Amino acid sequence: MKYMLIMRGTDAAYAELDKIDIDTMFETMGTFNEELIRAGVLVAMEGLEDPAETVVVDYSSETPVVSDGPYGETKELFGGYFILDVTSKEEAVEWAKRMPVLGKGFKTEIRRVPTIDEFPQDNEYVQRERAWREATGQL
Repeated sequence: MKYMLIMRGTDAAYAELDKIDIDTMFETMGTFNEELIRAGVLVAMEGLEDPAETVVVDYSSETPVVSDGPYGETKELFGGYFILDVTSKEEAVEWAKRMPVLGKGFKTEIRRVPTIDEFPQDNEYVQRERAWREATGQL
């Protein structure tokens, strides 16, 4: 089963990260990433650009409205993610608990990523997606 670990933090928590030596941060996260790789559970991981570089498409009106970042009111920013292929939600939680989070104000949201097999297989769009995934080596 695949689970996405979504890294979230408050504005203040991300501001505190700026005070940490970048080499220390790379070493700390790099060690954790190597553990995931050695365990054979890492599928993907990415960090995200500074929220000030964000573009938001808001669908609240008939015509979508595009605005530049930073976000308006923020409580928690989505800063990056890991996708793990593990045997259970409990295993995903255990990996999240081991993550070297660097201070107060950070959280990890864990959500299962459904497989294409869980959708109606007689649907033409599911069939097209399956064909695309097979053609690109994803299945």
